[in-house]
Amino acid sequence: MSDTNRRDFIKATAGIAAGTALGGTALWTPEAAAQQFKVTPEKGAKLRVLRWKRFVQGDEDVWAANTKKFTELTGIEVRVDAEGWEDVRPKAAVAANVGSGPDIIISTMEDAHQYPEKLVDVSDLANYLGAKYGGWYPLAKDYGMHNNKWVAVMMGAAGNALVYRESAFKAAGFDGVPRDMAGFLKLCQALKAKGTPAGFALGNATGDSSWTHWLVWAHGGKLVDAKNNVVINSPETIAALEYGKQLYETFIPGTLSWLDPNNNKAFLDGQLFLTANGISIYYAAKTSQDPKLLEMANDIQHGYFPLGLDGKARELNLVFPMMIFKYTKYPNAAKEYLRFMMEKEQYVPWQEASIGYVCHPLAAYEKSAFWTADPKKTPYRDCFKNGTAGGYAGTMGYASAACIADFIIPNMVAEAASGSKTPKEAAARAQARAERYYKL
Repeated sequence: MSDTNRRDFIKATAGIAAGTALGGTALWTPEAAAQQFKVTPEKGAKLRVLRWKRFVQGDEDVWAANTKKFTELTGIEVRVDAEGWEDVRPKAAVAANVGSGPDIIISTMEDAHQYPEKLVDVSDLANYLGAKYGGWYPLAKDYGMHNNKWVAVMMGAAGNALVYRESAFKAAGFDGVPRDMAGFLKLCQALKAKGTPAGFALGNATGDSSWTHWLVWAHGGKLVDAKNNVVINSPETIAALEYGKQLYETFIPGTLSWLDPNNNKAFLDGQLFLTANGISIYYAAKTSQDPKLLEMANDIQHGYFPLGLDGKARELNLVFPMMIFKYTKYPNAAKEYLRFMMEKEQYVPWQEASIGYVCHPLAAYEKSAFWTADPKKTPYRDCFKNGTAGGYAGTMGYASAACIADFIIPNMVAEAASGSKTPKEAAARAQARAERYYKL
């Protein structure tokens, strides 16, 4: 591509698109018009991107197609590698420490807060996207900003909702998911009595064990307070663990060792009738060639978690920060790649192809028509907007990120639920483990 064509491309795709809209609402604001994003990619730039392996095929296919389009338009070669969630995080940490590796790493949760000084300041890009697309949700700022500057651009999050078989619920006497904790326990008990059990991951599952945080938060427990004092060993946590123990008695066998793929497999095998997951189970059934799975897709429904005792939603979603490392030789090219991938011309088709597996961090994208065209997708639309930060109720940082990565809350819930420790013993152990990080 000639320099003239490349400049024209950047001007056209970053400039004001008058009348551009999602759901009939204009995305451009006067503020956005005043701050078009302008960077000049380095000559001869080549990028290497590391991201997590897809859970839905449409994600991988359209991400690759968008990347190819970016290369064709800019002449910038981009190599995309994919690893499991559990492998990306340590590789990102190693890259930060040794000062070499992929130019861009798309990781999980609070990784950007573990080594913010090793990351490129992307405030210019984040401010541009926020102004153009209706603003960032507060949770995106929590994860993406450190010391009042953006150190990561948020791709979105794997929305966390309840996945269930409608026929099993009706047979158990329920029309949907109760929004109160007592009603939810009764639902799970009724499902077990009918031989159509629930099951939630209690192993070190990066995404699917996040329901344990909801369990603790919904009962008023928290790992730390607003001043980052560790307070997990509390009456509220004990109450959550007692409830979790009753819930575990209704589960399908094997959940203590479940990682992220296990509940998907059990559900699609017809062994499981209620679980916490992204939309990937529905996607697999809906896009299958197997008539039995297509029939199952018609029976699958999604619902919100019960509200906490304080009446608030308390879900933890698996958030994906896109980080540019300072060791890169091509920071401008990396920013341009992230800008391109977050623009609606690429982002909306990518979301739609994966039927909303990644929920958006920018408010304008909630108006995308596909969220309501199939009502089964709608519960995932607002997951990022309504989510609770992993560092709740303290601040993001190394300690909060380390506690999430070390599965302190999931392990505590598993120990109490299985009876390997009493709720008091499990809470005390979690307190000691967390204090080691927060006292560093």
